[in-house]
Amino acid sequence: QVQLVESGGGLVQPGGSLRLACAASGFTFSNYYMGWYRQAPGKERELVAFISGDGRSTSYADSVRGRFTISRDNAKNTVYLQMNSLNVEDTAMYYCNRHFSRASWGQGTQATVSS
Repeated sequence: QVQLVESGGGLVQPGGSLRLACAASGFTFSNYYMGWYRQAPGKERELVAFISGDGRSTSYADSVRGRFTISRDNAKNTVYLQMNSLNVEDTAMYYCNRHFSRASWGQGTQATVSS
């Protein structure tokens, strides 16, 4: 079955960086757009960025454009989210999923931005 395992979160100071990774299995990874989503306490889950199956097309939420970069390695069935210039508003649990045909959510990885 489909499995999505996120990693790379942690505690970082404002202005710092984190690189998240999501290892996928159970489906033909390169056939699917993949997305990163986040959910802050008390808020709904929101889309952060997504990337096409071949990695040539990306899209970002306005709040992260220019600071975050989504990428993928289809040989490793892994999608990444490079997060730079982090601020406290980026604190959230981060999840990956197939963008157009969602699978069950993984456990997520927590990113906390705090001084």
